[in-house]
Parts: sequence; structure tokens; C-alpha cells
Amino acid sequence: MGKIAFVFSGQGAQYPGMGQELFEKSAAAREIFQRADELRPGTSEQCFHGSAELLSVTKNTQPCLFAMELAAAAALEAAGIRADLAAGFSLGELSALTYAKSADFDTMFTLVCRRGELMQEAAERTPASMAAVVKLTAEQVEEICRGFSQVYPVNFNCPGQISVSGKAEEMADFGEAVKQAGGRMIPLKVKGGFHSPFMETAAEAFQAELFKSSLEAPKIPVYGNRTALPYPEDGQAAKELLASQIVSPVQWERTVRNLIADGADTFVELGPGETLAGMIKRIDKNVRTFAVSDMAGLEAVKTEVAGC
Repeated sequence: MGKIAFVFSGQGAQYPGMGQELFEKSAAAREIFQRADELRPGTSEQCFHGSAELLSVTKNTQPCLFAMELAAAAALEAAGIRADLAAGFSLGELSALTYAKSADFDTMFTLVCRRGELMQEAAERTPASMAAVVKLTAEQVEEICRGFSQVYPVNFNCPGQISVSGKAEEMADFGEAVKQAGGRMIPLKVKGGFHSPFMETAAEAFQAELFKSSLEAPKIPVYGNRTALPYPEDGQAAKELLASQIVSPVQWERTVRNLIADGADTFVELGPGETLAGMIKRIDKNVRTFAVSDMAGLEAVKTEVAGC
């Protein structure tokens, strides 16, 4: 019998109303949102009633996503469904670590709030944006990036889809170069050039915050974005890895392949939408994927996965 992997969404997946149905119909999810509101008043209000523009502001996006993802995890746990392995995309990596008991909810939620603030500050200092490039190989995207002074391949999502971070004034020309090569550029719903050198000040400041906190070895393997391998048991090394993630490419395709090699055959995405589930299917069509953002998703997992 294969293993269950929980994967937690990253920025760009957010949408107005996310998590509201879980709040209303799952007592376990409601407790998570209520605790988030105690620590950061208004978090649930932003999730349920905030505009798309409000939710796209990084200092709002990150705590809102984190709360919604841990609420979904709590609802699954209340239904008796637990993961053997975990990973998260960018911000979702902090959700995965929390799920795996590397830190308690209060500690990590506070760190998530600070991470969002620091990344927003870095983004405001250097106007940049992100876009997904489709229909080209990773090697082609890397070659095109080399023709620009400040455009970087940053998210290796799945075959035929690579995200880039670039200086605002270079992105139009970069998009034209992608088109000439036979690809297509799709702007992402984020406000900043994440996982790139644009985030160096945020990574340094966040590392200082992490070093003041307690971070233990995860109770189940959590695969890191930067290495695509399970987190180290050494707390100091884990903190350095989590801080460097902010300026390092997300090796998502490698992460998923390593999870599969280590026995995962069922992936459950926790968070808004089905972005990660879609990527995973493109990486390996033979695995099962589910997405829990509402009660229908929760019920599907209860029906199809509970017996695994």
C-alpha cells in the first residue's frame, strides 16, 4: 500500500471566500481560524470577505493562506486522515512543517506574518513580478533568462512549466522572447519577484527571526523546496534551509518525484484551488490526486482515501 502525501499551496492560489465553508461546517477548521484571529485580528474576515486585490498583498496573502491550509489539515485529521509525508510550495512549506509538528501553530503563524511583511518590504524596494512560462523546457527558459540582466528562473513546477521572477521593466521584452521561442508567458497573482535575488534582504531578516524561535525536527518527513529532500533533523540547519528558501528556486518537480520514489502514490493538496494537484498529474499521471479547499473536497478524500 502506498503512502499519502499532503502538499500545501503557495501564493497565487488565493481567492476571495477561501476557507469559509470549512469554517462553517468543520469544528476543527473553525478552531484554527479562531486562533489565527486571536493572533492576527481580521484574518478570517480577509479570507472570507476580502477582495482579490486585498488578498494579493503579500503581508495579507501569507497568513491567510497559512490559516486556511492548517484549517483544511485539521478538518482532515478530525476525519481520521493523516499524511505519511508532506511538502509545501513556497509559503506552503511553513504549513507543511507546522502540520509535521516542527513548530506549534502560534509560533509558525507569527513567523508567517513576519515573513509576509519582510517579503512585501523587499518587493516594494525593487519593483518586480512573476510569470509562468509554458510550452518550453527548463533549459530553454534558462537560456532566455541569460539574455536579461534581472530575470531569473525560480519555480521548476512540472514538465513544460517554469516560473520566473523579473525586474518590472524587463518582463515585457522577456515575454516577447518567450513568444519567439514558441512559448507563452502567463502573469502570476503575486506582487514581487519571489525566490530570487530580489528577496535577499527578506531572507537575511527572516533568518534572524527564525534563529530566535524553536524549530524541531518534523515528526514526518517534510521535503524542502530548495533541496527537494527531507528536512534535516538538526534545528540550526533547518532554520538556515527555511530562510534560504526565500531566495532560492522551488524545485517542485524534483520534490514530487522524490516523494513518489519514497512511496507516495496519493497526493492531497491543502489550500485554495487545485494548482499543485494539476502539476503533480503532469509529473506522473499514475498517482492519485485530491484537493481540499471545501467540504466537497474533504468528502472526496474521506470516501476515496480513508481506507488506504
